[in-house]
Amino acid sequence: MEGPPVHVDVLFFAQARERVGCTATALELPPGSSVRDALAALTARHPALAPLAPHLAVAVDGTLARSGDVLADGAELALLPPVSGG
Repeated sequence: MEGPPVHVDVLFFAQARERVGCTATALELPPGSSVRDALAALTARHPALAPLAPHLAVAVDGTLARSGDVLADGAELALLPPVSGG
């Protein structure tokens, strides 16, 4: 897909933050990239995140997203670890 890259800000919480060692980062992705593509880029950059990635919930601009959702330029992704408890 042609066009300018998509810039995405990523926020890490709880276990995700511990695994990557920071609270936030920025990604530059090809146009038409999805949440799945962003996670793949993040696990390539931060291999320690890979085991947790399949279990993460991802919010895009404050709304839970699906892996195939396409990201808009300037989107904010929040990686939310699985919740346990009763």
